[in-house]
Amino acid sequence: MFLLIILWLVFCAFSFGISGFIFVSMRKAAKRPWCLKLDHNYKPKVSILVPTYNEEDVIQFKLENLVKVKYPKALMQIIVVDSNSKDQTVKLVRDFVTRHPENNIQVLVESERRGKSASLNFALKNCEGEIVIVSDADCFWPSEILERTMPFLADPTVGAVSGPKILLNPEQSWVTKTENAYLNSMNMVRFGESKIGSTLLFEGGFSAYKRGLLDSFDPYKTGSDDCGSIVKLAEKGYRAICVPEACFYSAFPKSWKEKLSIKVRRANQLVRVLWKYFCLLVKGRIKVSKRVIVQGILIYLVSPIMFIAFAITAIILLFNFPYFSLMFLTFLLPNVGFYLFESIQSYLVLFVSMLAVLMRKKFVVWKKPKDRSLLHENVLRQYGLI
Repeated sequence: MFLLIILWLVFCAFSFGISGFIFVSMRKAAKRPWCLKLDHNYKPKVSILVPTYNEEDVIQFKLENLVKVKYPKALMQIIVVDSNSKDQTVKLVRDFVTRHPENNIQVLVESERRGKSASLNFALKNCEGEIVIVSDADCFWPSEILERTMPFLADPTVGAVSGPKILLNPEQSWVTKTENAYLNSMNMVRFGESKIGSTLLFEGGFSAYKRGLLDSFDPYKTGSDDCGSIVKLAEKGYRAICVPEACFYSAFPKSWKEKLSIKVRRANQLVRVLWKYFCLLVKGRIKVSKRVIVQGILIYLVSPIMFIAFAITAIILLFNFPYFSLMFLTFLLPNVGFYLFESIQSYLVLFVSMLAVLMRKKFVVWKKPKDRSLLHENVLRQYGLI
């Protein structure tokens, strides 16, 4: 039984101790200054890709948001690439283009729905800009976002830039409250990773890439058009960073069921992405940010397995030593309970996703979350987004 307790402590350390140490060290790193050569006069031509599928509820708001961005019109190309929508999305876009001829907006329509990465690769051939930016239809930018983020891409070591998501409905339910707290914590980690090298997590709301380094989206077929697209940059020796200046706004579903659906899909993609990093690292093909990649492997691949082992040994100990149930009192501690709950939920989702990957289950075609009805016009105007 003594050996079982030792194992329980070891599994606990791997499950929570390592991730806790990484979290604290990255928060500390986030406070460091940027060691980059910023050029605030850098204004390259940008191609903005907006992938759509049945987005009639939000696409007009999205286009209004993009044409409001403060950047020379001659240096902006907007491409809406549609995956054969069954609603009025394409018609609404074409009507908008007719009403705003002063903006360079193009519409590409696929003959069949093949998935988001396939849509983006279809549109990539038509990009004219030095910088290619992807932005989902339900995500909205502050008007100064390009002026603030392009200086980071002037640095020769940086290959891509992303930003943190800010929720438009952080107080709508306990689900959005916990998601908001989770995002705030994870964003600090991403800032820290970026300060010491590169981040592994990119967001679909704003992901900007140097066109000369972007051969294709998700080249390793991980199912992730954002995180999966920056793997090649690490191979080529370029950094992918997350900066506060690239923040964008979006809503989040208010039900736990919808949240779980999003988390499972995202975790499935992350497991594939981290496994690809692991394989490339072993082969010696990763040229930058090896420390961050090892941290990611520990958190997203090793810790979930250790957590399952921790849970099994804890159950055995509870049956033999009932007083072990006192450890659940930690959930009552302020803040600690929340982080434990989110960690346990994340580990379970990641473990299930690992099993799904082993069974070759893959999310290639994305499913529209039930958050579009939350994107009201008055809310977007309140935030100055349209």
